[in-house]
Amino acid sequence: MMFLLFHLGQDRYVIEASRVIEVLPLVELKRIPQAPRGVAGLFNYRGQPVPAVDLSELTMNRAASECLSTRLIVVAYPDENGRQHPLGLIAERATEIIRRESAQFVEPGLNLGGAPYLGPVLMDGQGVIQWVHEGRLLPDRVRDLLFSENLEGAQSAAALPEPKS
Repeated sequence: MMFLLFHLGQDRYVIEASRVIEVLPLVELKRIPQAPRGVAGLFNYRGQPVPAVDLSELTMNRAASECLSTRLIVVAYPDENGRQHPLGLIAERATEIIRRESAQFVEPGLNLGGAPYLGPVLMDGQGVIQWVHEGRLLPDRVRDLLFSENLEGAQSAAALPEPKS
């Protein structure tokens, strides 16, 4: 299985590469006044406005560093009905793909109810890597705000591109 490796602070995380549509350089975002914490704004993705979430702000209460290795990871994000929508994830040091078997990841022994997106962990020579389930990142109210019926027209009825493997 292939995973995209990224960092939140000094810690390493992965998301399943099959869920990634595209990895882009960090682009300028249109800020959204009074947006929930972590919602960084909107960006133009192939002519369509797509929301972006800053993973550092969402998880650590600080904005991601604007470095050359900070990327905008476009993923397929499910709404409450299971329909897939593009969502940008701003992540630091998102420049490496790793290959691991899913069975190599083990449950960490912690149950953090406030972080349902945190999955199993993998130990390697550099420490711990934690699997992030991107489809569980957003609280329901934020997901519904970003992918409500009102936004569907603005986000176009075009089919979502298939994730790259």
